[in-house]
Amino acid sequence: MIIENGLLTVELFSDGACSGNPGPGGWGAILRFTDPAGKVHEKELSGGEKNTTNNRMELSAVIAGLRALKRRCAVRVTTDSKYVVDSVTKGWVYGWKKRGWVKSDKKPALNVDLWEQLLPLLEMHQVTFNWVKGHAGHPENERCDRLAVAESMKYR
Repeated sequence: MIIENGLLTVELFSDGACSGNPGPGGWGAILRFTDPAGKVHEKELSGGEKNTTNNRMELSAVIAGLRALKRRCAVRVTTDSKYVVDSVTKGWVYGWKKRGWVKSDKKPALNVDLWEQLLPLLEMHQVTFNWVKGHAGHPENERCDRLAVAESMKYR
């Protein structure tokens, strides 16, 4: 079992997919942790919407993964979404919120409803982000993509 700062470490892999933007979309997430006996546990999550965007699905995957955790954890999020990673790690989302959900270019921030769900989860857990290139052979990212695409197909 990996413990960071007294917290169980969980890996969260996530991806979103959308056929058209907007269009039918899906998201997939994999949660993984190792128990004290050294056994690896995984849980797959997925969902979708009839009329959505890729960025909404990327955010939804991370939100669902974090929500599924039953206690405070150290979470390593691995995603191919520069939108999600950069918005958090570069602090953009915190600026948007501070300005009343307005971006620095004075345009309204998008997906405010989802950011408002994600931000408290980021406070609850100790979250780090790792960006990986999509469709480049990362095994868990490819699995999440398959989950997301399968969900999006339900709405076509």
